[in-house]
Amino acid sequence: MHPVSPQVIQFFDADSSTYTYLIHDPQTLEAVIIDPVADQLERDQKTIQAMGLKLCWALETHAHADHITSAGLLAEHFGVQTAAPEGCHIGTAAVQLVDGQMIPFGAFAFKALHTPGHTAGSMCFYLDTPNATHVFTGDTLLINGCGRTDFQSGSASAMYHSLTQILYKLPAATTVWPGHDYQGRTHSSIAHEMQHNVRTAGHTEAQFSEIMNHLNLPKPHRIDEAVPANLSSGLRHDAGGEGSRNDLFKVQAAQGYAGDISPELAWQWVQSGEALLVDVRSDAERAWVGFVPDAKALAWKQWPAMEVNPVFDSELLALPPHKKLVLLCRSGVRSIAAAQRAAELGLEAYNILEGFEGDPDANAHRGILGGWRKRGLPWRQN
Repeated sequence: MHPVSPQVIQFFDADSSTYTYLIHDPQTLEAVIIDPVADQLERDQKTIQAMGLKLCWALETHAHADHITSAGLLAEHFGVQTAAPEGCHIGTAAVQLVDGQMIPFGAFAFKALHTPGHTAGSMCFYLDTPNATHVFTGDTLLINGCGRTDFQSGSASAMYHSLTQILYKLPAATTVWPGHDYQGRTHSSIAHEMQHNVRTAGHTEAQFSEIMNHLNLPKPHRIDEAVPANLSSGLRHDAGGEGSRNDLFKVQAAQGYAGDISPELAWQWVQSGEALLVDVRSDAERAWVGFVPDAKALAWKQWPAMEVNPVFDSELLALPPHKKLVLLCRSGVRSIAAAQRAAELGLEAYNILEGFEGDPDANAHRGILGGWRKRGLPWRQN
């Protein structure tokens, strides 16, 4: 008996015209998200939780230049495995994908296809099921077009090969799910693109290269911000010690809670009795990595399922009143969600930037780029 077909949900980010895909096995509810967008994190979270999905993977087709990924944030919130093409040098991704690698979820598995051209490391994800075939093409194959090749290690020659010798060799009926569309189109097929794509249909490699080399497209408006952020899975580095000493003791404005603060300011408030430190990491993290002796341990989510702690609200409201709450997590991600929830409950809550371990560096090592421990503030190991 064949498994039921996987379900594909297509999301759209209007600012970057980016498609994000949430694909799941209807029987096991195991799911994969492809090219998630940081600005749409709340939308994606609500969908995943409402459907009861078990998010297993966050996949990147390449290091994007027009939006910031939420892959690192999803890893913090859901405990998912992040995966990105090896050739894109996204060192924080847990899995560095190579051509032909399988990415399993439920009864299905994606096959990673190395399709350089838009960038040297670009990949598409092919899904072959008993009932249909799908390919998620990122910025490689678009509907009646393809990704640009004039920057970020792009190559018109490599793109032509990827299109004609890799993607166009897939079954003709394969559904094409692109990374972008600017005209409201949602999907296509390999057969349609082979016959009608204006960039490739009836064109030699030389003709294709001539077209690609004279597109004269403007630079993506977020490229200088997006590419560096996406090389670290979208995790921010906005609380580093690059500013003046006085900046460490300023509150940064935030949306939905009282503000973002440095570890130093949080500790100053705790020492003065002005604030209570709440460690919202899981019990396992505190046991494995270390803890702050003066902190109230109150997990926002617990491993391994990374489900919201059902007593979080009641225990938070039971804390001493009339004190600021300064919330600490691993890298300043979950503590944002926890601070927003505390604010909804009427509490004055602040997020501690960088968290306990800081952001991962280019080699995915933590504890180097800031964080409570790195800054020499009190902590112990169990």
